[in-house]
Amino acid sequence: MNKWLGMLSALIFSSAIIITVSQTTAIANDSSAGGFLTEEGLPPPGANDAACKPSAEHPEPVILVPGTFETMERNFVNLAPMLKEKGYCVYSLNYGYTGAVPASGPIEDSAAELKTFIDNVLNLTGAQKVSIVGHSQGGMMPRYYMKNLDGAETVEDLIGLVPSNHGTEGVAGLTKLTSTGADLASCTACQQQAAGSDFLQKLNEGDETLGDVSYTVVTTRNDEIVVPFTSAFLKGETDNVTNITIQDYYPYDQIEHQNIAQDPLAFNFVFDALEHEGPADPQRAVGIFK
Repeated sequence: MNKWLGMLSALIFSSAIIITVSQTTAIANDSSAGGFLTEEGLPPPGANDAACKPSAEHPEPVILVPGTFETMERNFVNLAPMLKEKGYCVYSLNYGYTGAVPASGPIEDSAAELKTFIDNVLNLTGAQKVSIVGHSQGGMMPRYYMKNLDGAETVEDLIGLVPSNHGTEGVAGLTKLTSTGADLASCTACQQQAAGSDFLQKLNEGDETLGDVSYTVVTTRNDEIVVPFTSAFLKGETDNVTNITIQDYYPYDQIEHQNIAQDPLAFNFVFDALEHEGPADPQRAVGIFK
């Protein structure tokens, strides 16, 4: 089975011309058994289709960025095919490996990987901009790319699902995200996501919402990883920033940090942000999909 999966992966990535340093051609671990997919992981269903060309209706490819200790396949197994079905070109990556542990290396280096990936997607598709949907670190890390690596001009939307924009007061809680017993002391990205870290102080200096970009944040009161949950919120003008707490619109949705990336109610806000100018309008999103 691994032989055929490896061949399929090689075809997908070689034809798409979007291989990064954290993506090669075979599956080493079975994610269904709770293990990590290593650098050789497959994309989620519907993602990284080299033949996809952005349409006039959906001109920006959607980049899916997983969170700390996560992989693209596991984080976006539900969202990627739904976006594909709606007509979007969808791309995703793994990044920030420390040994076999994904999204754990220095965030600056991960942002550089994201820049390379986005540049390749733009070259492949001919698009002028992308929209980014990121979970946890994946919703915050692109802001470094936008602020420090000239990425703001290439992003139409940044949609963060429980993003660690201002870090967490409970950084030790990140151990709940990994079944490998990863040592937090060796996880640079974990230390950088601690509230008050030098990295976050520099990231959040000045304007938190740079450029002509629409920012949507979706969080949950039950977030046990990004603590307090309000630390996900961004400061900015209301015409380009929307901060959403999911229980304000779906009171019975008791989703927490990790599973929000698989929550169809959270996806309603993602779809709304992608389908309209500006950030998500939660009233409109709930009205359309409830």
